[in-house]
Amino acid sequence: MIAVAEALDKLFALVDPLDTETIDLARAGGRVLAAPVEARRDQPPFAASAMDGYALKSVEAMRDAQFLVVGESVAGRRYDGRVGPGQAVRIFTGAPVPEGADRVVIQEDVRRDGKLISLLEEPEDSLNIRPAGTDFTAGTQVDAPRRLGPMDVALLAAMNIGRVTVTRRPRVALISTGDELVLPGEDPGPDQIIASNTFGLKVMLEAAGAEVHLLPIARDTTASLTTAFDLARGADLVVTIGGASVGDYDLVGDVAAQLGMNQSFYKVAMRPGKPLMAGRIDGAAMVGLPGNPVSALVCGEVFLRPMIDGFLGLGKAPAPRRQAVLSQPLGPNGPREHYMRATLGPEGIQAFDRQDSGLLSVLTRANALLVRPPRDAAREIGETVDYLPL
Repeated sequence: MIAVAEALDKLFALVDPLDTETIDLARAGGRVLAAPVEARRDQPPFAASAMDGYALKSVEAMRDAQFLVVGESVAGRRYDGRVGPGQAVRIFTGAPVPEGADRVVIQEDVRRDGKLISLLEEPEDSLNIRPAGTDFTAGTQVDAPRRLGPMDVALLAAMNIGRVTVTRRPRVALISTGDELVLPGEDPGPDQIIASNTFGLKVMLEAAGAEVHLLPIARDTTASLTTAFDLARGADLVVTIGGASVGDYDLVGDVAAQLGMNQSFYKVAMRPGKPLMAGRIDGAAMVGLPGNPVSALVCGEVFLRPMIDGFLGLGKAPAPRRQAVLSQPLGPNGPREHYMRATLGPEGIQAFDRQDSGLLSVLTRANALLVRPPRDAAREIGETVDYLPL
C-alpha cells in the first residue's frame, strides 16, 4: 500500500492539460479560460452620471443658484450640445455627461419650475460622475487559467469579448461493474442492488468541469469488461467502480492488464478506499475505484476532482484542506489515513459514530470529511483537526 500523497503524485503523472477550443461567451459559464483576454473598450466608455439629477458647471453650483434646463441626457442618447454658463441638462443614471458640465446635482437637492431649477442645498463633495475608464480601460487583461463564474462572464461581456478560448472538458467514462447491479428504476432480483456510485460520481465530476459518460454496467466476465473498455475508447479518464479487489470475481485489474494497462499503483493506505487502482490504458488515465458507495465517492473527492483540475490546466494539487476544532472527542486512529464523515457547525466539527463504507445515508448528512493521519492519537474537544468540505 502507498500513502494518499504518493497516490496523488502518481495520478497527477497520468494527467496533462488538454487542448483548447474557442466558444461563444454565452456558453462559457463554468469553463476554464485557457488564454488571457484584453478589454476592447473602456468602461464606462464616457463620463457617466452616477445619479439622476442635473448636469452643470461646478463653479456655478451653490445654494439658491438658478439654471436654465436646455435639454436632457439619457442612457443610450446623449445631449449633443454644450452646457454654457447658467445652464443645466436633465440627466439620468448611466447617461453621458454633456460637454461643459463637470458635476451632477441630485434631483432631491433641486426645485424645478418649468425650465428653471434652483439648488436647495450647498452641493455635496461628490461630483456624482463616473469618469471614463473608471472600471477598466481598453487593454485591461483577464488572466488565465481561471474558472469562469457569473461575475467573470459579466466582466468579459462588458469588455466586448464575444468569444473566449477555453480548455476542452475532459471526457470521463464511468463503468459500474458487477453481476449484482441493476440501474435505478429497474426491478432488482432478490440478490441484486441498485447501481448508485456512477450517478453520484457523474454529478460530482460534471460540477468539476468534466464531460461524463455513463457506460452500460459491465458484468463479472472477461467479455463484458472487454466490451466496456472498448466503449470507453476516446475518453481522457476511464473510471471503473467495483471489481478492483482480490475476490474470485474481481476481474477489472486482470482484464485491464490483458488490454495493455500500465499500472501505476494498487492499494492506498486510506479508509475508506483501500482497494484503489490506477494506471494508463489505451492512452487514457484509468482509475479503478472500490465498489462500496462511500468509498467510491470519497475517492472521487480525494482523487478524481484534483485530476479534473489537472486536465483543465488549473494545476495539480490535492483538494485544499481546512481546519476546525473538535466538538466531540475522537479515539485513536488506525494505520490508514481516515476520511471520516462529519458535520461542521458553529461549535466545531464532529464525526458520525457510524463510519461503515456502505452507508450512503450518513454521507448524505455529512458536510465535511474529517481527515485523520495514520496512527493519530486520541483527540479531545477543542483540538484542531483537518477536514475537506463537502
